[in-house]
Amino acid sequence: MATVKNAIKAMEGMMTEEQIRRARSTAEREILSIRLAELRARRGVTQAEVASFSQTAVSKLEKRKDMKISTLVEYLEGIGMGLELRVYPKDSKGKTQGEILLKV
Repeated sequence: MATVKNAIKAMEGMMTEEQIRRARSTAEREILSIRLAELRARRGVTQAEVASFSQTAVSKLEKRKDMKISTLVEYLEGIGMGLELRVYPKDSKGKTQGEILLKV
């Protein structure tokens, strides 16, 4: 893991702050699609079994890089999960719990 962190630091050293911000944003969107599919699989639900969605729609949704919160809520309900959306100040120095904005 240290080797990966060193490689990331080296790459970031050759990038502008804006390039780093965009790369991190892109990575987070990619990670979301992986997390959704893994979460569904851990729940033991196949794509075809997700309530309110066809198998094709689930496949497309899990590959999307962006979606409405309402779509995410419906998907999560379809696999028997809820959602808690938490907000926090980005400029805080220490760890903060933030505030719950939405819980469904």
